[in-house]
Amino acid sequence: MTDPGLRARKKARTRAELQRHALRLFRDRGFAATTADDIAAAADVSRSTFFRYFPTKEDVVLLDDVDPLYDAAFRAQPAGTPLLRALARSMRTAFASLDDEKRALEEVRMDLARTVPEIGAVLRERNTFGVDAVAALVGEAVGRPADDDDVVVFAGVVSGARLAAQALVRRDPDRAYIETFADVLEVLADGVPLADAPIVT
Repeated sequence: MTDPGLRARKKARTRAELQRHALRLFRDRGFAATTADDIAAAADVSRSTFFRYFPTKEDVVLLDDVDPLYDAAFRAQPAGTPLLRALARSMRTAFASLDDEKRALEEVRMDLARTVPEIGAVLRERNTFGVDAVAALVGEAVGRPADDDDVVVFAGVVSGARLAAQALVRRDPDRAYIETFADVLEVLADGVPLADAPIVT
C-alpha cells in the first residue's frame, strides 16, 4: 500500500517544480508569451499533468507556499514585540529562509501579481493580504476580535503599506518588493510620515 504521506509529498514536489519552471519562463519570456505547453515541456511532464495541478496559467502564480512560513514566523515573535515591527521581521525571516533561486522567483511571482490584470483580479477577490486577512492574523495576536475597530484600522494601515511598497517598486524596479514592504512597515512603526506636518500652501 502506498504511504498517503509520501504521495502527498510527491504531489507537493511536482507542484513546486511546475511553479519553479513556470516562473523562470514568465521571467525570461513574459507571462503572455509562455504557454502551458511550454511549462510542461520545461518540467518534462505532459500537458495533462500540468492541468492536473494547475487549471490555468494564472493558478501557477497564485500558488503561495511562503505564506505558511510568514505565519509561522509571526507567531514565533516574542510577546511584547510591537505589531508593525513583528510583521516586518516576520516577512524578512520568512524570505531569509528561502534559497537564492526561490527568493528571486518569489519576487517574480509577486511582480506578476502586481502587473498582470487577470492575476490581480483574483487576488483582490480572494482578499490576499487585504484588510480582512491581516485583521484575522493581528486580532488573534492581540487577543481581540478581527472586527474590532482598532484591529480593522490597523489592518487598513498594513494594507496601505503594501500599496505604498508597490508604488515605490514601480518607481524603482531594482528595489526588492519584500524588503521595501518591510521597510515601509518599519517606517510606520516610528510614526506616520508627515502626519503632523502643517499644510504650507
